[in-house]
Amino acid sequence: MTVPLSRDFYARDTLSVARDLLGCSLIHVSPEGRVKGRIVEVEAYEGEDDPACHAAAGLTSRTEPLYGPPGRAYVYLIYGMHHCLNAVTRPRGRPSAVLIRALEPEEGLPLMRRRQGRAGNGRADRDLTNGPGKLCRSFGLSLEHNRLDLTGRRLWIEAGRRVERVAWTPRVGIRVGTERLWRAFDAGSECVSCTALNRFARPSPQPVRHR
Repeated sequence: MTVPLSRDFYARDTLSVARDLLGCSLIHVSPEGRVKGRIVEVEAYEGEDDPACHAAAGLTSRTEPLYGPPGRAYVYLIYGMHHCLNAVTRPRGRPSAVLIRALEPEEGLPLMRRRQGRAGNGRADRDLTNGPGKLCRSFGLSLEHNRLDLTGRRLWIEAGRRVERVAWTPRVGIRVGTERLWRAFDAGSECVSCTALNRFARPSPQPVRHR
Protein backbone atom coordinates (compact mmCIF):
# COMPACT_ATOMS: atom_id res chain seq x y z
CA MET A 1 0.00 0.00 0.00
CA THR A 2 1.17 3.51 -0.76
CA VAL A 3 1.38 6.11 2.02
CA PRO A 4 -0.86 9.22 1.86
CA LEU A 5 0.71 12.61 2.46
CA SER A 6 0.38 13.57 6.13
CA ARG A 7 -1.96 16.22 7.52
CA ASP A 8 1.12 18.26 8.43
CA PHE A 9 1.99 18.45 4.72
CA TYR A 10 -1.25 20.35 4.07
CA ALA A 11 -1.13 22.51 7.23
CA ARG A 12 1.30 24.96 5.63
CA ASP A 13 1.41 28.06 3.44
CA THR A 14 -0.86 27.36 0.47
CA LEU A 15 1.69 28.37 -2.18
CA SER A 16 4.24 25.99 -0.67
CA VAL A 17 1.71 23.16 -0.69
CA ALA A 18 0.75 23.96 -4.30
CA ARG A 19 4.36 23.81 -5.45
CA ASP A 20 5.06 20.59 -3.53
CA LEU A 21 1.95 18.85 -4.87
CA LEU A 22 3.42 18.96 -8.38
CA GLY A 23 4.87 15.52 -9.08
CA CYS A 24 2.76 13.81 -6.43
CA SER A 25 0.09 11.29 -7.43
CA LEU A 26 -3.66 11.41 -6.81
CA ILE A 27 -5.28 8.01 -6.20
CA HIS A 28 -8.96 7.11 -5.96
CA VAL A 29 -10.18 3.62 -5.06
CA SER A 30 -13.85 2.83 -5.64
CA PRO A 31 -15.97 -0.29 -6.25
CA GLU A 32 -15.30 0.27 -9.97
CA GLY A 33 -11.55 0.06 -9.53
CA ARG A 34 -8.44 2.12 -8.88
CA VAL A 35 -7.24 5.14 -10.84
CA LYS A 36 -4.05 7.13 -10.40
CA GLY A 37 -2.53 10.23 -11.95
CA ARG A 38 0.54 12.42 -11.42
CA ILE A 39 -0.30 16.03 -10.55
CA VAL A 40 1.10 18.47 -13.14
CA GLU A 41 -1.02 21.61 -12.68
CA VAL A 42 -2.53 23.34 -9.63
CA GLU A 43 -3.93 26.68 -8.46
CA ALA A 44 -3.70 28.20 -4.98
CA TYR A 45 -6.58 30.00 -3.25
CA GLU A 46 -5.73 31.51 0.11
CA GLY A 47 -7.91 33.25 2.65
CA GLU A 48 -10.89 35.56 2.90
CA ASP A 49 -8.76 38.41 1.51
CA ASP A 50 -8.19 36.53 -1.76
CA PRO A 51 -11.07 37.80 -3.92
CA ALA A 52 -10.94 34.69 -6.11
CA CYS A 53 -11.20 32.29 -3.17
CA HIS A 54 -14.66 31.01 -2.24
CA ALA A 55 -13.85 32.04 1.33
CA ALA A 56 -14.06 35.70 0.25
CA ALA A 57 -17.80 35.26 0.90
CA GLY A 58 -17.05 34.25 4.48
CA LEU A 59 -18.11 31.14 6.35
CA THR A 60 -21.16 29.54 4.69
CA SER A 61 -22.47 26.01 4.34
CA ARG A 62 -20.65 25.79 1.00
CA THR A 63 -17.30 27.22 2.15
CA GLU A 64 -17.20 25.48 5.53
CA PRO A 65 -14.78 22.74 4.32
CA LEU A 66 -12.21 25.42 3.44
CA TYR A 67 -11.91 26.34 7.11
CA GLY A 68 -10.35 23.01 7.97
CA PRO A 69 -9.05 20.76 9.09
CA PRO A 70 -6.26 20.69 6.49
CA GLY A 71 -5.85 17.57 4.40
CA ARG A 72 -9.50 17.22 3.46
CA ALA A 73 -11.13 17.38 0.03
CA TYR A 74 -13.17 20.40 -1.01
CA VAL A 75 -15.28 19.42 -4.03
CA TYR A 76 -17.70 21.82 -5.68
CA LEU A 77 -19.79 21.99 -8.85
CA ILE A 78 -19.41 24.72 -11.48
CA TYR A 79 -21.78 25.57 -14.33
CA GLY A 80 -24.06 22.89 -12.92
CA MET A 81 -22.03 20.15 -14.62
CA HIS A 82 -18.30 20.10 -13.78
CA HIS A 83 -16.84 19.03 -10.44
CA CYS A 84 -13.56 20.46 -9.13
CA LEU A 85 -11.29 18.84 -6.54
CA ASN A 86 -9.31 20.90 -4.03
CA ALA A 87 -7.01 19.96 -1.16
CA VAL A 88 -7.65 22.10 1.94
CA THR A 89 -4.52 23.78 3.32
CA ARG A 90 -3.26 25.81 6.31
CA PRO A 91 -4.32 25.35 9.94
CA ARG A 92 -8.01 25.16 10.90
CA GLY A 93 -9.78 28.51 10.72
CA ARG A 94 -7.58 29.89 7.90
CA PRO A 95 -9.64 29.02 4.79
CA SER A 96 -7.46 28.00 1.85
CA ALA A 97 -7.09 25.24 -0.72
CA VAL A 98 -5.20 24.05 -3.79
CA LEU A 99 -7.24 23.24 -6.88
CA ILE A 100 -5.99 20.17 -8.75
CA ARG A 101 -6.17 21.26 -12.40
CA ALA A 102 -4.44 18.53 -14.41
CA LEU A 103 -2.90 15.07 -14.09
CA GLU A 104 -0.78 12.70 -16.14
CA PRO A 105 -2.73 9.40 -16.17
CA GLU A 106 -0.77 6.57 -14.55
CA GLU A 107 -3.20 3.73 -13.75
CA GLY A 108 -6.75 2.78 -14.65
CA LEU A 109 -7.01 4.30 -18.12
CA PRO A 110 -9.74 1.88 -19.31
CA LEU A 111 -11.89 2.91 -16.34
CA MET A 112 -11.21 6.59 -17.03
CA ARG A 113 -12.37 6.15 -20.61
CA ARG A 114 -15.57 4.39 -19.53
CA ARG A 115 -16.35 7.21 -17.15
CA GLN A 116 -15.89 9.74 -19.96
CA GLY A 117 -18.47 7.89 -22.02
CA ARG A 118 -18.44 8.17 -25.80
CA ALA A 119 -16.10 11.17 -25.64
CA GLY A 120 -13.41 9.08 -23.97
CA ASN A 121 -13.01 6.66 -26.85
CA GLY A 122 -11.36 9.10 -29.24
CA ARG A 123 -9.28 11.05 -26.76
CA ALA A 124 -5.54 10.85 -26.24
CA ASP A 125 -4.55 9.68 -22.76
CA ARG A 126 -3.59 13.21 -21.70
CA ASP A 127 -7.00 14.54 -22.70
CA LEU A 128 -8.68 12.42 -20.05
CA THR A 129 -7.27 14.48 -17.17
CA ASN A 130 -5.93 17.80 -18.51
CA GLY A 131 -8.55 19.97 -16.85
CA PRO A 132 -10.26 20.05 -13.43
CA GLY A 133 -13.66 18.92 -14.71
CA LYS A 134 -12.24 16.17 -16.92
CA LEU A 135 -10.02 14.74 -14.21
CA CYS A 136 -12.93 14.60 -11.75
CA ARG A 137 -15.06 12.79 -14.31
CA SER A 138 -12.26 10.33 -15.12
CA PHE A 139 -11.64 9.73 -11.42
CA GLY A 140 -15.33 9.34 -10.58
CA LEU A 141 -15.31 12.31 -8.18
CA SER A 142 -18.44 14.26 -7.25
CA LEU A 143 -20.03 16.15 -4.35
CA GLU A 144 -20.14 12.80 -2.57
CA HIS A 145 -16.40 13.23 -1.99
CA ASN A 146 -16.63 16.71 -0.50
CA ARG A 147 -15.00 16.81 2.97
CA LEU A 148 -13.38 13.39 2.43
CA ASP A 149 -10.18 12.87 4.42
CA LEU A 150 -7.22 12.90 2.02
CA THR A 151 -5.09 11.06 4.57
CA GLY A 152 -7.39 8.01 4.36
CA ARG A 153 -7.55 5.04 2.00
CA ARG A 154 -10.34 6.04 -0.37
CA LEU A 155 -9.00 9.21 -1.99
CA TRP A 156 -5.46 10.31 -1.25
CA ILE A 157 -2.27 11.89 -2.58
CA GLU A 158 1.11 10.18 -2.29
CA ALA A 159 4.58 11.70 -2.60
CA GLY A 160 6.31 11.54 -5.97
CA ARG A 161 9.33 12.81 -7.85
CA ARG A 162 9.87 16.54 -7.29
CA VAL A 163 9.25 18.70 -10.37
CA GLU A 164 12.24 20.90 -11.14
CA ARG A 165 10.84 23.10 -13.95
CA VAL A 166 7.83 24.85 -12.43
CA ALA A 167 6.09 27.80 -14.10
CA TRP A 168 3.70 30.23 -12.37
CA THR A 169 0.94 32.17 -14.18
CA PRO A 170 -2.29 33.96 -13.30
CA ARG A 171 -5.18 31.70 -12.39
CA VAL A 172 -7.71 30.87 -15.08
CA GLY A 173 -11.44 31.58 -15.29
CA ILE A 174 -11.50 34.39 -12.73
CA ARG A 175 -12.06 38.14 -13.00
CA VAL A 176 -10.56 39.20 -9.67
CA GLY A 177 -7.22 38.43 -8.07
CA THR A 178 -5.65 38.13 -11.51
CA GLU A 179 -2.50 39.96 -10.37
CA ARG A 180 -1.50 36.96 -8.28
CA LEU A 181 0.57 34.38 -10.15
CA TRP A 182 -0.81 31.48 -8.16
CA ARG A 183 -1.18 28.87 -10.84
CA ALA A 184 1.71 26.41 -11.06
CA PHE A 185 2.42 23.71 -13.60
CA ASP A 186 5.13 21.28 -14.64
CA ALA A 187 6.76 23.08 -17.56
CA GLY A 188 7.99 19.78 -18.95
CA SER A 189 4.62 18.00 -19.05
CA GLU A 190 2.39 17.60 -22.09
CA CYS A 191 -0.61 16.90 -19.84
CA VAL A 192 -1.23 20.40 -18.50
CA SER A 193 -4.39 22.14 -19.66
CA CYS A 194 -4.05 23.83 -23.05
CA THR A 195 -4.43 27.30 -21.55
CA ALA A 196 -1.38 26.76 -19.35
CA LEU A 197 0.72 26.21 -22.47
CA ASN A 198 -0.85 28.67 -24.89
CA ARG A 199 -2.47 31.54 -23.04
CA PHE A 200 0.52 32.95 -21.18
CA ALA A 201 3.65 33.60 -23.18
CA ARG A 202 6.00 34.41 -20.27
CA PRO A 203 5.28 32.50 -17.05
CA SER A 204 7.26 33.33 -13.91
CA PRO A 205 9.60 30.92 -12.11
CA GLN A 206 8.14 32.16 -8.78
CA PRO A 207 4.62 32.82 -7.48
CA VAL A 208 3.60 36.49 -7.23
CA ARG A 209 1.22 37.51 -4.44
CA HIS A 210 0.42 41.08 -5.49
CA ARG A 211 1.40 43.64 -8.10
